[in-house]
Amino acid sequence: FFYQNIWRSWDEEEEDEYDYFVRCVEPRLRLHYDILEDRVPSGLIVDYRNLLSQCEESYRKFLNLRSSLSNCNSDSEQENISMVEGLKLYSEMEQLKQKLKLIENPLLRYVFGYQKNSNIQAKGIRPSGQKVTHVVSSTMTTGLLRALLSDRLCQDPYEEETEIQFHRDPLSAINACYEGDTVIVCPGHYVVHGTFSIADSIELEGYGLPDDIVIEKRGKGDTFVDCTGADIKISCIKFVQHDAVEGILIIHRGKTTLENCVLQCETTGVTVRTSAEFLMKNSDLYGAKGAGIEIYPGSKCVLTDNGIHHCKEGILIKDFLDEHYDIPKISMVNNIVHNNEGYGVVLVKPTIFSDLQENAQDGTEESKAFKIQTSEEADATERVDLEELIQCAAGKMELYPRSDLSEQVEGNCEIINELVAASTQKGQMKKKRLSELGITQADDNLMSQEMFVGIVGNQFKWNGKGSFGTFLF
Repeated sequence: FFYQNIWRSWDEEEEDEYDYFVRCVEPRLRLHYDILEDRVPSGLIVDYRNLLSQCEESYRKFLNLRSSLSNCNSDSEQENISMVEGLKLYSEMEQLKQKLKLIENPLLRYVFGYQKNSNIQAKGIRPSGQKVTHVVSSTMTTGLLRALLSDRLCQDPYEEETEIQFHRDPLSAINACYEGDTVIVCPGHYVVHGTFSIADSIELEGYGLPDDIVIEKRGKGDTFVDCTGADIKISCIKFVQHDAVEGILIIHRGKTTLENCVLQCETTGVTVRTSAEFLMKNSDLYGAKGAGIEIYPGSKCVLTDNGIHHCKEGILIKDFLDEHYDIPKISMVNNIVHNNEGYGVVLVKPTIFSDLQENAQDGTEESKAFKIQTSEEADATERVDLEELIQCAAGKMELYPRSDLSEQVEGNCEIINELVAASTQKGQMKKKRLSELGITQADDNLMSQEMFVGIVGNQFKWNGKGSFGTFLF
């Protein structure tokens, strides 16, 4: 079992047996059983196995090259070329090993996630060119039908006749949709076992209040709602998730608008992938064991008049190890982010690794491990005076004309000051410790105000660790 599932060929390089068990064996065992018990998204499993095969191939090439060097003359041109190739292979292998460790570590696994590629294919316009209204109701009565006809289906007497299709469950209605269709879900409690894969620009709306239109997903599965359409609108529906390993709503690409909805989450709430656009208005999101909203680089996110509460983290803004993307564009207006276990808003940021061999004063393998520190862990003597930080924040805010401080309530001024202050304080506290680890210090201003297009009228209350924090790995 050990050699089939836990052992890696490059483990032969390890020297400290106890340290090897803690760093390698234990997290790999956890990952192995998490996979067996369906606690890991299928896409992440595929990524891990692909990375593992790539790393094994790189290590095999590295060993062959290293053995060939011993047969060359010490000053030959061939040896010099082989040395350069060997360094490239070693660097590539180390990067792959770090990515494997991210997935093996149960704490970091869901923080960084993976770039899931959705294979949902859009149907486009219906061959007949006709747009259809799909009505979902477990029991259709004459009174309900009469109300639908007067309120939703026959509003414009001059409009050409609309084709109506009736369904007993929302999943079959979604699967029958083409570009431009509308799905109206009547009051009721609907239990689904599949995934809502929305690849066309459609409207999904509940007929009534969201608490009266409940769509509950049961059974283990990766996702609840997958969105890849260019312009998707979802309104007046309550989504309830159980036994999940991924978030309740994932926007892979295109634009998705969520209005007057309730999201009762299980793992993560909403994930906004790179290049996707998400608009959330007058909605309530709660219960996520991870972040309420995950925002990836290169995305756009507009949050207006929402409640985000009782999650592990309120809003989590991600970054990656080796890819470069534009900063996300985030607008937050009149939201209430409260009672989250961690921070209201947290930024995940990688430290920049320099040459560990040259700069590390501590040459042990522990110096290469990820260091996760928060402001609470720092010695009080290293902290910067709060008044100086607020003054500094007020001075920095003048550099960003888009933030109109005169329109912001007192709570938002405090948050903006805290964003700058936290990042400045973080940089001051880490400079000494990171240099001892052989890690090049990242830019002190870890949280660029440019990612916030607008932050007005929000309230951040009763979050366990504060309104804003950074997570360095």
